[in-house]
Amino acid sequence: MADRKNSSDIFDTRDFPVSLVRRSIFQGTGIDPEEAAKKHIVAIVHSQTDINPGHMHLAQLAEHVRQGVTGAGGLAFACGVPGPCDGIAMGHVGMKHVLAQRDLIADLVETHIRSMRFDGVVFIAGCDKIIPGMLMAAARLDIPAVMLTGGPNSFAIRFLPSMKGSVSHKDYTDPLDRFATATCATCGSCEVMGTANTFQCLAEAMGMCLPGSANVPSYHSDRILFARKTGERIIGMIQEGLTARRIITKDALENAVMVDMALGGSTNATLHLPAIAHCIGEELPLTVFNEFNVRIPTICGIAPNGPYGMQDLYVAGGVGGVMKRIRDDLHGSALSVTGKPIESVVKTAQIKNADVITPRESPFLPQGGTVVLSGTLAPEGSVIKQSAVDPDMRFFKGPARVFDSEQDCLAAIRSQQLREGEVLVIRYEGPAGGPGMPEMLAVTMALDLGGYKQMALVTDGRFSGATAGPCVGHVSPEAFAGGPLAAVCDGDEITIDIPGRKLDVALSEEEIAQRLADWQPPATDVPDGYMKRYRKYVSSAARGAVIE
Repeated sequence: MADRKNSSDIFDTRDFPVSLVRRSIFQGTGIDPEEAAKKHIVAIVHSQTDINPGHMHLAQLAEHVRQGVTGAGGLAFACGVPGPCDGIAMGHVGMKHVLAQRDLIADLVETHIRSMRFDGVVFIAGCDKIIPGMLMAAARLDIPAVMLTGGPNSFAIRFLPSMKGSVSHKDYTDPLDRFATATCATCGSCEVMGTANTFQCLAEAMGMCLPGSANVPSYHSDRILFARKTGERIIGMIQEGLTARRIITKDALENAVMVDMALGGSTNATLHLPAIAHCIGEELPLTVFNEFNVRIPTICGIAPNGPYGMQDLYVAGGVGGVMKRIRDDLHGSALSVTGKPIESVVKTAQIKNADVITPRESPFLPQGGTVVLSGTLAPEGSVIKQSAVDPDMRFFKGPARVFDSEQDCLAAIRSQQLREGEVLVIRYEGPAGGPGMPEMLAVTMALDLGGYKQMALVTDGRFSGATAGPCVGHVSPEAFAGGPLAAVCDGDEITIDIPGRKLDVALSEEEIAQRLADWQPPATDVPDGYMKRYRKYVSSAARGAVIE
């Protein structure tokens, strides 16, 4: 058995009598300390919660992981972290607290694992901020670590006779059918290529999941099988000394960016991948996303980009199949948790449906899904999901209609105060301004249901991976920090040029500076506690909105 780096601290008797305290407390678990001293001690960190379907089944998966750990000769101890759901937090003050939990989860995991001296860790999560937070913690800890995703769910439309082979609401006219394309019918993460499924896929793409495991539906027996195999594998990783930073490297993160482009993944990848890079002492600037979106086409039409759902991707070959299509661009020498390089993993992958995972020569779209726009309105950059924008809307020019909060904009939509052709500006919703950089899915849904066709949206907040249309988010620097967005007035002409990678306002630098000369950020009511500290220390969205 390889020397253990951490858990021997618990059972070491050289510092008697304090060692007796540790032993007597540990014995209260019902496990013989003499037995435990001979085994590897593994943490199973999951985000089980009963309040949303993405996390309601994770404690059961943790038990199957435990069986795998035990069968491989180790001991496992489970603990939990918060499991926030963007969907349930949508449209109210709760959304301001969701992104902020990513860094909180990373801190909780890091400090707990360090204090309890675990030899390795298995992470189990299924949704947006939890997977990135856990990967951030893994990168900081640099101990053997492996990710088990919770898997996607099924939307209710799959169980209706009216299903047309699509899970996209765009393919249905009946209101009940459209509602069924967004209704969760099982446990697991929402079936679209939102942030949840994007990061389940990217965790595998960067080598942190067992190959083939990320897209297995939440209720499929193979997910239980992968849970047991994951528990077995963490013991092997400990024995081999295969730690997280040997897997999470700059090359691995660039692989994740490429897979994100191929999938048409969530724009939130531009927040979370740079944040993970920060935890290994690297930078992943927004320019990287533009470098890869011209090299890697969108080869999957997963809703909201197209008609297919995550189950279709799983059946078609999953992440491995996607990586096989773009293997010539990938960093093949990057390691997987298997201990083997990604190139050997991709070699054995299969593509079973070329309609879902299209050939590179005939892609769903000729470029990658996520695009970074910069210009006079976004000197540090902004982000849009071009794969979800109609081609005739990829260049848009119109007068600004400015709102200082999401709620003000929603009120204007509900009272039908908007006009086609406008560019809605929602500001003071960035990482510090919100604080918490809330998603604007409630606004985009309201515009869709309101029948607006020729309208764009620009914000320093963010969007759900399920958002469609010309919606530009992550505008940096944010308005609360005195970015140009704070200077925009109603009627100012804004140009969104996706092909040209530009986001501009028709104001000179001198006029922007003049408007901001006496500007002060608006006073906002922030609850006492964590969010005040978050506002004080959070970085720009262009750097991943990490706490510095």
